[in-house]
Amino acid sequence: MKKEEYLNKVHIELKLLGYSQHTIRTYLQFLTPFLSTIHDPQSATLDEIKKYLANLSDKYAGRSLALAISCIRFFFSSIVDRPEIYSKLKIPKKPKSLPIILTEQEIKDLINATKFQKSRLIVHILYGCGLRVSEVVNLKPVDIDFSENAGWVRKGKGKKDRPFNIPNTINEELKKYIGGQPNNTYVFSKTKPLTTRSIQYMLKRLAKRAGIKKKVTPHTLRHSFATHLYEKGTDLLAIKGLLGHESLETTEIYTQVSKERLKKVKSPLDTLYGKN
Repeated sequence: MKKEEYLNKVHIELKLLGYSQHTIRTYLQFLTPFLSTIHDPQSATLDEIKKYLANLSDKYAGRSLALAISCIRFFFSSIVDRPEIYSKLKIPKKPKSLPIILTEQEIKDLINATKFQKSRLIVHILYGCGLRVSEVVNLKPVDIDFSENAGWVRKGKGKKDRPFNIPNTINEELKKYIGGQPNNTYVFSKTKPLTTRSIQYMLKRLAKRAGIKKKVTPHTLRHSFATHLYEKGTDLLAIKGLLGHESLETTEIYTQVSKERLKKVKSPLDTLYGKN
C-alpha cells in the first residue's frame, strides 16, 4: 500500500471517530514524514521506529513529542494492526507546569489596551465566561439568551454542549453589537468562524501595548477566569462545570496557583510567636 493510501485511511478513520478537522490535520502532519521515512509499515521493526522517534526528539519535546508518539501508536493500532509495535511505544509523561495567571489589574490593562469594540468584547468573553478560543470563534447569536444572561457552547471539547453565564457588565453591549450585525452567522464573523490564530495574535499585540510581560494567550484568560473565581470562594465543582472539564482533578490545578488563598495561610511560626 502506498503512503497516500495509508494517509487516506487515517483521515477516514479519524473522521468516523468524530475528530475535528484540526486534530485530523495534526495527525496527518506527524504521520506524513514518518511514512516517508520507513519502507513498509507492515514489516517495519520496533528498533527502526524507535530510531525515528529518537531523531524526532531532537526536533520536538514535551507535548509535541508525546503527540507524535500518540499519532504513531494510533497508526499501528487502528490502521496497521500490529500490537507488538504500539504496545511498546510509551508516551513520555507531560511536565506538570502551572498555568500563567494574570492579575485583575493586568486584565483591566489588557481590556483598556483594546481600540475596537469587537476586540474588547472578545477579551471580555474569553475572561468573563472562561470559554476556549475555539468556542468563542464558533459562538452564534442563536446560542445566546439575553433574557437569562446565558449562552450555550455547542459541541465543545468532547462534542458536548454546556451552558455559560454572560456577565452583566457586557450584556447590553453584546446585545447591541449582535443587533448591529443582523446578517452574521457567528457572533464575531459573517459566514465563517474567525481563525483561532487571529485571536492569539490580537492578544499578543494587546499584551505588548498594555506593558504586560507575561505570555498572554486565550487560554491564559481562561486560566485567570477560573483562578479568580476560586479566589473569590466559588466552589470547585461549579468551576468544573463552567469550564466543561471532564474530571475534577483537572480543575484542582487552580488551587495551586491561587496567590490570594496562599496569602491568607498563616505560618505556624507566626502563630507560635503570636504574630498577626
